[in-house]
Amino acid sequence: MLQVSVALPSARTERFSLLQSSKVGDLRVLAQKSFQRGFLRLVDADHGMVDPAVSLQAAGLADGDDLTAVVVEPKVVATSAAFAVFCCGGDRVVTWGAALYGGDSSQVQDQLKAVQEVQATHFAFAAILANGSVVTWGDPDSGGDSSGVQHLLKGVQQVQASLGAFAAILSDRSVVTWGDPDFGGDSSEVQDQLKSVEQIQATPSAFAAILADGSVVTWGGLGPDGDSSEVPDQLTGVQQVQASMFAFAAILSDGSVLTWGDPDSGGDSSEVQHLLTGVQQVQATSGAFAAILSDGAVVSWGHPNSGGDSSEVQHLLKGVQQVQATSGAFAAILSDGSVVSWGHPKSGGDSSEVQDQLKSVQKIQAAYRAFAAILADGSVVSWGDPGSGGDSSAVAAQFAFV
Repeated sequence: MLQVSVALPSARTERFSLLQSSKVGDLRVLAQKSFQRGFLRLVDADHGMVDPAVSLQAAGLADGDDLTAVVVEPKVVATSAAFAVFCCGGDRVVTWGAALYGGDSSQVQDQLKAVQEVQATHFAFAAILANGSVVTWGDPDSGGDSSGVQHLLKGVQQVQASLGAFAAILSDRSVVTWGDPDFGGDSSEVQDQLKSVEQIQATPSAFAAILADGSVVTWGGLGPDGDSSEVPDQLTGVQQVQASMFAFAAILSDGSVLTWGDPDSGGDSSEVQHLLTGVQQVQATSGAFAAILSDGAVVSWGHPNSGGDSSEVQHLLKGVQQVQATSGAFAAILSDGSVVSWGHPKSGGDSSEVQDQLKSVQKIQAAYRAFAAILADGSVVSWGDPGSGGDSSAVAAQFAFV
């Protein structure tokens, strides 16, 4: 048996006894349970990360050694009916939900090494690795098969997704797209304009690229969302773009918001325009937007049944840190780590059944009709439609190994 001490940066220390043949990952799990902190990485005296896959003996650990536990930030991403949880730099991605929508990543799990970021269409996932390559899985027709552009996917810096296609920004600030052409998977008509790209956002059927000069290039789209010609002169100094089903909302450098697209999807913000000052972040359901202001308040607009009406919870929406959205509901994390949700109850707008569990929430992500919240202890609470990943009980034990 080996006696190994593990300490948090706060100096709290616990001593554990394990067989030499035990994995470093086993020690990490014990530490996570003891400290009630999830997603830990163990660091040795030389400040090197200890590989969780090797045995204590192979890691060179001796009786009485000391390790430091560092908390890493977990991330959760979703297609319309599946979730994926990972940590930046990690070698494991936990997925659950509908297999055809990316809930089963077993065929590519051995390729998912040093994962830096994961993005999702409504039916497929794409992971950026540390070497700048991309691994995809899920529905092949919706971006799950990137073999046709794999030779171009080098030095990838960022990936964004529509309902059925991906768009990747490369290190030279050019763009590569793949997936369903009807949903932005074919950018050939604007390829010569896609230079010095800083950021990409998407509706389910169209992409909008923000260039270095603050201008915007759009492509794809089965509706008005792919056409920004109505407001080209105003689209300057764009800081961030968010999208509903058929509309965009852009945060400008002065903290105001400019919208365009289908009015029924939030493309018309005139009724709340006077409130949209000091906007820090915007999120969107299929038919509504919600903006976080600099004072932590929230302004929402668009279709009431899709979360455009937050009047019933407005008194609770104070100190808001983050907002996420399903197709028809919003969920906000407050400064005390609690959660407020609103919108269509069947799309996650009603979190009453898990409200007592939603404490010390670190992050929330959304599928089409379900939310998943990561807590400080590394556990995950999900709610909404079980068929969209609203029930994560089947993989609850796997989160300790992420």
